[in-house]
Amino acid sequence: MAVFQFFLVVLTVCFVCVLVESKYMVYNTSGGIVPGKINVHLVPHTHDDVGWLKTIDQYYVGSNNSIQGACVRNVLDSLIPALLADKNRKFIYVEQAFFQRWWREQSEAMKKTVESLVHSGQLELINGGMCMHDEAATHYIDMIDQTTLGHWFIKHQFNITPRIGWQIDPFGHSAVQAYLLGAEVGFDALYFARIDYQDRAKRRDEKKLEVVWQGSKSRGSSSQIFAGAFYEGYYEPPTGFYFEVNDDSPIVQDDMDLFDYNVHERVNAFVAAAYSQANVTRSNHIMWTMGTDFKYQYAHSWFSNMDKLIHYVNQDGRVNAFYSTPSIYTDAKYALNESWPLKSDDYFPYADRINAYWTGYFTSRPALKGYVRVLSGYYLAARQLEYFRGRNKSGPTTDSLGDALAIAQHHDAVTGTEKQHVANDYAKRLSIGYKESEGVVAASLGCMTQSSLSYECKNPVTNFKQCPLLNISYCPATEVDLSLGKKIAVVVYNSLGWKRTDVIRVPVTGEKVIVTDSTGKIILTQLLPIVNASALSHKFYASAYTGEPPSTSPKYWLAFTAVVPPLGFNTYVISSGQSSGLIKPISYMFDGSQTGAIEVGPGNLKLMYSRKDGKLTQYTNSKNSVNISLEQSYSYYVGSTDKVQASGAYVFRPNGTFPIQPDGKIQLTVFRGPLFDEVHQTINSWIYQITRVYKEKEHAEVEFSVGPIPIDNGIGKEVVAQIKTNIGNNKRFYTDSNGRDFLERIRDYRADWNLEVNQPIAGNYYPINLGIYIKDKDTELSVLVDRSVGGSSVVDGEVEIMPHRRLIHDDGRGVAEALNETVCVHSTCSGLTVQGKYYLRFDPLGEGSKWRRSFGQEIYSPFLIAFSEQDDKWTHFPISTFSAMDAFYSLPNNVAIITLHELEDGTVLLRLAHLYEVISF
Repeated sequence: MAVFQFFLVVLTVCFVCVLVESKYMVYNTSGGIVPGKINVHLVPHTHDDVGWLKTIDQYYVGSNNSIQGACVRNVLDSLIPALLADKNRKFIYVEQAFFQRWWREQSEAMKKTVESLVHSGQLELINGGMCMHDEAATHYIDMIDQTTLGHWFIKHQFNITPRIGWQIDPFGHSAVQAYLLGAEVGFDALYFARIDYQDRAKRRDEKKLEVVWQGSKSRGSSSQIFAGAFYEGYYEPPTGFYFEVNDDSPIVQDDMDLFDYNVHERVNAFVAAAYSQANVTRSNHIMWTMGTDFKYQYAHSWFSNMDKLIHYVNQDGRVNAFYSTPSIYTDAKYALNESWPLKSDDYFPYADRINAYWTGYFTSRPALKGYVRVLSGYYLAARQLEYFRGRNKSGPTTDSLGDALAIAQHHDAVTGTEKQHVANDYAKRLSIGYKESEGVVAASLGCMTQSSLSYECKNPVTNFKQCPLLNISYCPATEVDLSLGKKIAVVVYNSLGWKRTDVIRVPVTGEKVIVTDSTGKIILTQLLPIVNASALSHKFYASAYTGEPPSTSPKYWLAFTAVVPPLGFNTYVISSGQSSGLIKPISYMFDGSQTGAIEVGPGNLKLMYSRKDGKLTQYTNSKNSVNISLEQSYSYYVGSTDKVQASGAYVFRPNGTFPIQPDGKIQLTVFRGPLFDEVHQTINSWIYQITRVYKEKEHAEVEFSVGPIPIDNGIGKEVVAQIKTNIGNNKRFYTDSNGRDFLERIRDYRADWNLEVNQPIAGNYYPINLGIYIKDKDTELSVLVDRSVGGSSVVDGEVEIMPHRRLIHDDGRGVAEALNETVCVHSTCSGLTVQGKYYLRFDPLGEGSKWRRSFGQEIYSPFLIAFSEQDDKWTHFPISTFSAMDAFYSLPNNVAIITLHELEDGTVLLRLAHLYEVISF
């Protein structure tokens, strides 16, 4: 290990006499690595958020500058002539969403110029995704997709592949980023800025900011990547070396005929900063990130000052400075005979100072997080259907949805840390993308049900409709009067590679309905009334969606079991007929005087509710012999309003915990049916819960509606759902990394340093995209989620997730808005209500992993359902069932199809993912 002890000196002002004449200067910028000296790699860069305080388009064109003076078009326009002025100058660019916008505007001559700069290494495109995606609130499939979109363009236009991961602004860093979006992408290194302030202090002291990061236990050494955390915890130059025209750092003034000549002072400041960084860095190579957010709008200002610094610093001779890139820096590190510390697990949670854990954004803007996740699964299925029919080069295609989803993975998008008008912009883009993809899906299914040679189909006969608002029982396609002889054809598509059975629920207006399968056989159904809470949501949000109150209101949920082949569809028909009857509710009121239990569940799984107070008390599964006591409840944390550090969009800082109690007498309403039982609970005036127990499933499904969270008392609230058991997990719990590997967490503990506990709740929160579980020597409790949330086990035996948060103060991290989402329909405004689901299961020790992995993929990729209204003479489609696989084959449950996509050039991209881990905890 190279140790530079001679750096550890007290620097005095060194009056180096550098003779400078007042005339035109040619600065020597041609230097490179000099052995034996501190080599300062100057890496010019800009960090361009694809939305944050302004929308992506406002950032690009430079509008709305009353919020922030930023114009990415100016950055790129200014950059090219600056690079052409000196062949030694270099620059790195990251965000392809901006670069591709700019590229489309350029002349052929300019494109050729840029191509030459890229191939010469002056302009290096690194990271390469459409955005710099987040690493906490993103799913690995979405991370892959957005990275692929950027890399495909770079490969197509320049025939190169990015070498370096550059995740400099996300708020913590995941194991999946290191191995899957790092080592397995082919990156040679991964660099980032934000790690916990306690971790950084220790790593600086021990020269461990740069490590070999092994992000996967299953993949072992093949998952290793060289990784570096930046010296000061941010991605900016050292203090005093900012050179945008409006920055206040001293420029290098080297004209002796003018006042304020300062070459000596600037050189000394440069050397001092270099020594300071070298003292905490292994080897004699250090990197200076010369830029920050939306810099280089006047690139000449930066490069002219760096030219002078390189020239005069190298004349001085104490250190060596030169233009560099992360690739050059990485090659220099690789060339050393140096051993590097080994890092495992991840860099979550992140705190930038005491009492400031950035764990609130794991949940912030939960509706946007849910929308992203729903459309991610839809995009996966839509691309498959687009491939089966054949990509329509004249449109529509799934591309616009892919672009919108890619931008939404940005670390100020799905995170919920953007301004409200920017969040609205992301949602608008997603909606536009969905509408175009909806047309692709409808046309594809129309062709596939019409002919086995669907690629020859130009004009499908059947017009399929889809219902993106089924969650609020809004589906005009099924709200037709079947008594007039009409029928509703239902196509159910399965994007997974294995046969799948699941219960489908659709809203209908009449009680007399039957369902037949593709052979004409009547199948078992279940009819439930739509309760008042759902009816009110239907009216309010359907009005918001359409701009006017809905013309009809469905009265019932029709449920039936769909069995669908792998990578294929099956068809069902809803028509008028004598149904099995409407299920009547059974209501229970509790006053504390009754004893015994209310049993719920038509199959192996039974839930028991106390007749005394209506609370869930017991979970019993006769199939795997699990019988465990539990309690399910809601609480809220009061969001701190402390002036030094409040709770906000980024930061979770609780100031007290309060259980949520019913507003009046507790009421339990139970619906019992042949397919599933439902338990409806009004927790209070703004939390409603439905728990479903299916006959053929071994888990409970909990559907919640939370909001509007009241803030009339001036208190922001962060709502959590809690499961309490007697499992002795001894401070240990497990959360997923971006929907893949599960990592062990230990409360109030960090493997890499001795944690100083100052926030015992927020400091133990972790991002959850797939699930969280706890275990002891006998039993596992798993909770899976339908979107990104924050969660923890803050007390042994307990699991909690945070489905919603509403706050009244900003947390001082730049967004300058309180996280107080409001929905307005016409003249009525209210706080955001979030509807979502989580899934609960107990298993004997070691038996829960398969369910977490396989069912977790089913959550990500639900059935895609389409509807078509038919007359009374219609019987069935020419092709009523389809599978892209052989009739006797399906993929095993540990292998998922995560991409099947026909690209623009006609090639087909197929990706499979192995879902199981080699090593299970």
